[in-house]
Amino acid sequence: MGVVCLQGSILRDSGKKGNRTDMKTVTVRNLVIGEGIPKICVPLMGDATGVLAAADKVKKTHADLVEWRIDTDPEAECVEKTLKTARALRDILGEMPLLFTIRTKEEGGNMAVSPKLYCEMNEALIASGYIDLVDIEYLKGKSVRDGLLRSAKVKGVQTVLSSHDFEKTPDGKEMIQRLCSMQQAGADLIKLAVMPKCDEDVVELLKVTWEMKIRHPDTPVISISMGKKGALSRLGGELFGSCVTFGAYDKASAPGQISVEELYEILGKLHG
Repeated sequence: MGVVCLQGSILRDSGKKGNRTDMKTVTVRNLVIGEGIPKICVPLMGDATGVLAAADKVKKTHADLVEWRIDTDPEAECVEKTLKTARALRDILGEMPLLFTIRTKEEGGNMAVSPKLYCEMNEALIASGYIDLVDIEYLKGKSVRDGLLRSAKVKGVQTVLSSHDFEKTPDGKEMIQRLCSMQQAGADLIKLAVMPKCDEDVVELLKVTWEMKIRHPDTPVISISMGKKGALSRLGGELFGSCVTFGAYDKASAPGQISVEELYEILGKLHG
């Protein structure tokens, strides 16, 4: 029995059998996300000076793209300064894709930000022409979410609709429902990160990722089981269906992140 997404609900469908081969991919500059080895994304954290210095070094690693975690910058709320840093980052990174992220405290990040400022900051970066992807937190609400998705589509910026749970791993049905709802919202990629309490939680997240890959391949999935227990989820994406894995260059942005070069070596060996 398969699972079919429809308006965020789960419906049983006995007509869906076997593997789906029409897996969708997303192309960002010269990078194709959703096929082959999971792409390695390195988070850049800290103030503008630190971020720019790190970007210059990360550019020389085996990273495929970078995530700019603006919520770790003490001056993040100054949009003018953020745009200035974005322009400098674009010059440094060249053709390496840049993902812009405001990770709020509600989702394990560093910024307590109003919906209004959250929208204003994201809208400014979407319109700037300096970023390639933008992370939008699913739980910010429909009006915030839909407005940013529309703006990004108009400007040709790819979207990552994300949801994080740093406390637990929900049951499989709830995780499928969340991913299906994010898929229905119309993002280019969907991301789910959860915290395992036991080994079974890691297995459940991998099963959910596989289910999305086989039954709902219309949107590439990024799935992460955090912490040391969840390390397998950062390495087994090619098999289970997670298209991006996050690796640390200097500072880890989430529990359990492996260094970018270790990731590259291990993924290469697993790929064979």
